[in-house]
Amino acid sequence: MRTGSQIIRVAFTYIGTIVGAGFASGQEILQFFTRYGWMATLTIALSSLMFVWIGIKLMMMAHDLKAESYEDLNAVLFGAKIGRWISLFTMIVLFGITTVMLAGGGTVFEEQLHLSYQTGLLVTLVLSYLVLSRGIGAIMTVNSIVVPIMLLFSLVIVIYTWNSPASGNWLRITSDYPLSKIWFAPFLYTAFNLAMAQAVLVPMGAAIQNRSVLYWGGLIGGIGIGLLLLSAHFALSAQMPGIAQFEIPMGNIINRLGSAPQIAYLLVIYGEIFTTFIADAYGLSLQLQQRVKLHPKLILISILTLSYVVSQIGFKALLSALYPLFGAISMVWLVLMIWRNRSRTL
Repeated sequence: MRTGSQIIRVAFTYIGTIVGAGFASGQEILQFFTRYGWMATLTIALSSLMFVWIGIKLMMMAHDLKAESYEDLNAVLFGAKIGRWISLFTMIVLFGITTVMLAGGGTVFEEQLHLSYQTGLLVTLVLSYLVLSRGIGAIMTVNSIVVPIMLLFSLVIVIYTWNSPASGNWLRITSDYPLSKIWFAPFLYTAFNLAMAQAVLVPMGAAIQNRSVLYWGGLIGGIGIGLLLLSAHFALSAQMPGIAQFEIPMGNIINRLGSAPQIAYLLVIYGEIFTTFIADAYGLSLQLQQRVKLHPKLILISILTLSYVVSQIGFKALLSALYPLFGAISMVWLVLMIWRNRSRTL
């Protein structure tokens, strides 16, 4: 029973780390998958396989190395010199994502709860400190609460869409995009998310003593991510092409279901922002602990404070400025990860 519980906690933490605000809004799925028509079903399957394969590999390698942070893993993967540069890039990216997620939390409070942007930032920072000061176990517990709500919400969306006249669009809608762009999208999407997920997958892999827990947790987590992608694609496809005009496409679907689903959706969006925020802030703090000789709580407070300062720029501005750069760096990471380990077996 204890082993089964650990597997579920690992799987839920993996899912919660990958799934962020862009996923919950539907915009991520629309941009990387749904707009490419029925072939998105195939590219989602490809992306899911990579989430299973690379996710398990990351955790297993971290377990074997007893890595303190992803910097230790990158040093082994790519050599000390290149690995240090990759870790430095990752640290910059993690901080960027942290500020974007914090800004997203403030935006939820401002636009959905009609409270001030600053209130959203401060509430998120306080909750994050309470979780992060307790370590990886607390992060896993938070994900064990948020992810089941997320999965239930996705099931409701699928049931709602099932009887729609256009429910079969996910298997028949066509696209004018070139094949090269369609098949590049899942690699870019997976690379970006896995490069960021190593911030939690590496310390979690090192902390879990049982290798089978990591294997099954990674397998279930990767499959879970794939099912969430597929359910969102299924719902969005049924509303194509009109749904593409909305900034929060999933929100447009939810608004038709009544007040209770709208409240649940709000919780899901904020929960996904929060889990991504604490995951990236935790990974960033671990790496900084290896670079500077300061008390861990002081490092954590410094990260949260600096994130608050940078988040004043705003959610949209940060998103549009930083994500293209992050995507390019992540593709390099994925290519090197696969190339350096093409002969490794689990």
